[in-house]
Amino acid sequence: MDTVDFLVIGAGISGASAAYELAAAGKTCLLEAENQPGYHSTGRSAALYTANFGPPQVRAINAAGYGFFTNPPGGFTETPLVTPRGALTLAKPGQEAALADLIAQSSPAHPIIALSPAEALAKAPLMRPETFTAAAFEAGVLDMDVDALHQAYLRGFKRRGGQIGCSAPVRGLTRVGGLWRVVAGGVTIGARTVINAAGAWGDAVGALAGAAPQGLTPMRRTAIVVDTPPGLALETLPLVEYVGEGPYLRPEAGAIMASLGEETPVPPQDIQPEELDIALTADWLETHTRITLKRAPRAWAGLRSFVPDGLPVLGFDPAVEGFFWLIGQGGYGIMMAPTLARLTAALATGAALPPDLAAAGIDLTALRPGRG
Repeated sequence: MDTVDFLVIGAGISGASAAYELAAAGKTCLLEAENQPGYHSTGRSAALYTANFGPPQVRAINAAGYGFFTNPPGGFTETPLVTPRGALTLAKPGQEAALADLIAQSSPAHPIIALSPAEALAKAPLMRPETFTAAAFEAGVLDMDVDALHQAYLRGFKRRGGQIGCSAPVRGLTRVGGLWRVVAGGVTIGARTVINAAGAWGDAVGALAGAAPQGLTPMRRTAIVVDTPPGLALETLPLVEYVGEGPYLRPEAGAIMASLGEETPVPPQDIQPEELDIALTADWLETHTRITLKRAPRAWAGLRSFVPDGLPVLGFDPAVEGFFWLIGQGGYGIMMAPTLARLTAALATGAALPPDLAAAGIDLTALRPGRG
């Protein structure tokens, strides 16, 4: 039985980033149940860096990762991880006060400015002008190259001597003599510390270890992709949403992606889009924009997993020795990855927090397992 210092379960962005950081501190193995890393949530994420999004602790975590995305470590990647996009938020009649509240969340580092309806239409001419009365724009919202980030973490992990095993679902977790015996993919691996980064399957993996569930709920979200209308400058089109509502649209790989932003509870699974969600999203797109769909759109669905308070779960289990939780990133997982990975490495090794994270205003007690 091979023995490692750290065994990370789940090779999506959360597990890959944590494994990268841990590999600098000890022998690390990364296990993935599917035949490729990032098959579920990470591979189906159209992420944006949005500093003014989410509850205060989420914002603190994401703000701490801004420098990593804009200026990654030397040799980490040759591909830019973020590029400018911007977000345009519109207010329907009666939503003006909610838009003012959004603008009030502006910060000097990431300002949100008010726009007139005419200025909003200049940025997003595909929108129907009768659907909104006011607008705001946040220039600091950035497109994220999820694949480039994920692959850079995996390459860096391997350069640091890490080993990765795919098609290796974990079937057994037993603690014997201060060491975990992990049965996965037909082999048994010994590990001093297990990192549970299994995404939607986080509570199921916890149960294998005898840990109490964290109340994790996977949520389905559907997106459709449609052709760009003739004459629309896709490269300058921002994300567009309506204040206080879930639906949004944005450029994606030379086309337009739209989603209702729904969060439908489902069991953990290889999620597929529902026909009703596709139809409702298409109707929203045609109602709010000048786009007319002449054929069925392409569609996909992904999972976003939350615990009841909406914050990630990070830290050693309070009752199960050597079992570390790294789950519940919800819709912020890509943005959170660099910060949560560095926090994981510090906590799992007993090291002091890096000075920038210690000063970032992140409350680790608010993230601890078992807090609910």
